[in-house]
Amino acid sequence: MSDTTETTPGWLTSDELEQARNRMPILYVEAVPVRVDDNGEVTSIGLLLGMGRDGSVSRSLVSGRVLHHERVRDALLRHLEKDLGPAALPRVPASLQPFTVAEYFPTQGITPFHDPRQHAVSLAYIVPVAGDCRPRQDALDLAWFSPQEALSVVVQNEMPGGHGVLLKQALAHAGCLS
Repeated sequence: MSDTTETTPGWLTSDELEQARNRMPILYVEAVPVRVDDNGEVTSIGLLLGMGRDGSVSRSLVSGRVLHHERVRDALLRHLEKDLGPAALPRVPASLQPFTVAEYFPTQGITPFHDPRQHAVSLAYIVPVAGDCRPRQDALDLAWFSPQEALSVVVQNEMPGGHGVLLKQALAHAGCLS
């Protein structure tokens, strides 16, 4: 999950965010960017490459917090643009029902999802993108994988905190698992 500092009015300072994380779950949105063919079938999945706090390299999905007084749709679009660039041309679904709700805990083993900083609830979406994606912010690169490649042990092992599990759920939801 992304932890960049925002300067938008109504956003929490670093100290306020730390206090909130210690007291309540924080709401996130996560997006699995995909390319689809003319039939709407997923042909490739975009995964961000980034550096962890410990210096490790890992792959992740588009993710970030929902601002106070921000619609979920707007948060999703904001994070897609932040991570993929303004020319990504995401097609956010008309119905904002997530394919799953992931609950991250600071204690490992409660769910497959782990975030050592906080208890977080994430609404997860599959979002087709049609434009030119250029990673921004903290991402080093964006790579496109076929559904089979994304499910490989190598890629799954590069996705910490349960993002590999979330990706598998997304691909199952999209009908990509046989």
